[in-house]
Amino acid sequence: MKYLFLFLLPIGIAITACGGKTEKPVENALEGLAFFGDTISPDNAMTVEQMIALMGDKDSANIKVTSSVVDVCQKKGCWMDLAMPNDDYMTVKFKDYEFFVPKDITGKTAIVEGIVRKEIESVEWLKHKAEDAGQSQEVIDAITENKTSFTFEASGVIIK
Repeated sequence: MKYLFLFLLPIGIAITACGGKTEKPVENALEGLAFFGDTISPDNAMTVEQMIALMGDKDSANIKVTSSVVDVCQKKGCWMDLAMPNDDYMTVKFKDYEFFVPKDITGKTAIVEGIVRKEIESVEWLKHKAEDAGQSQEVIDAITENKTSFTFEASGVIIK
């Protein structure tokens, strides 16, 4: 029995020294899910239509929503646009600029958890975003008005 203790002692020390924590999985191969930021669950994510109804007259809400990715920052993956009704989009940025998403996820489904807001996106931001997305100078120059839309600050993202 005393030899078992001598065998288990180094294992216990190693676990304690490492804080007993394991790394967050970046990808769950069994389900084909990739996680970014805080690890969140895909359960109970609402559609963008449900989100719009929930928002009503509210300026913001803490929610989990799912939609398809229609655009991604091609410089760093520091923002993405999710599909909304009527060919519109909702820009998703990432909490405290702590994480980014892959640049090749257009067309995939995203689940985002965080804060949705109704905001005015400035011409300056919209031009910057168009440039990051690789749009032509003609498209960038055609942006002349602010846009009122939903924006999202995600603390966690799942891409499937």
